[in-house]
Amino acid sequence: MALILNIETATKNCSVSLAENGKVIALKELNNGNYSHAEKLHVFIEDVITQAKKTLKDVDAIAVSKGPGSYTGLRIGVSSAKGLCYALDIPLIAIDTLQALSLQANINDGIIIPMLDARRMEVYSAVFSSTNKNLRKIEAQILDEHSFSEYLAKQNVYFIGDGVEKTKTIITHKNAFFIDDKLPSAKEMAQLSYASFLKNNFENVAYFEPFYLKDFMTNVKPK
Repeated sequence: MALILNIETATKNCSVSLAENGKVIALKELNNGNYSHAEKLHVFIEDVITQAKKTLKDVDAIAVSKGPGSYTGLRIGVSSAKGLCYALDIPLIAIDTLQALSLQANINDGIIIPMLDARRMEVYSAVFSSTNKNLRKIEAQILDEHSFSEYLAKQNVYFIGDGVEKTKTIITHKNAFFIDDKLPSAKEMAQLSYASFLKNNFENVAYFEPFYLKDFMTNVKPK
């Protein structure tokens, strides 16, 4: 039996789940429009443990959403996950944020393009088949009317994530479908983290860093 604590903080959704053999047995999440992870994450972890009538000592591994996404959100999630792994002496599992997001699109044909909002007209995106097979690596790209045209010309394309809002104003192809109001969640992480656990696909707790995709940028001007 594998009891895995899943932590998702890559976007404004602060989400934690506890899963047993890939099945979620407790879930707590909040998207209030703000990045409230620093205040909510540890409370949510305690809540799911209590809800499932378990203790942290029962947990076999910690899984964390590795990115891309919010720099601050990812730092909080990864730092918390690493701290728990050290304290409990259990392995760390890293989950592709966009792959987990794509699992929320329940389709039978076509492809899924999970996308997270970046700056201005930019998104972080990847491409997955209807069976969650990765078809294109994660990229940071600036949207225009020709974006994803090679996929749209051949099949239905389902866009999902908080990058959808600006994408639908640019891409009007008849094969484009938009799934609104979806953010990465610890719920979908459960099956991916369990699969990694069975393969012993663990990270080095000391050296693991989030996948930011781009260097962190600030608005501070150099002196």
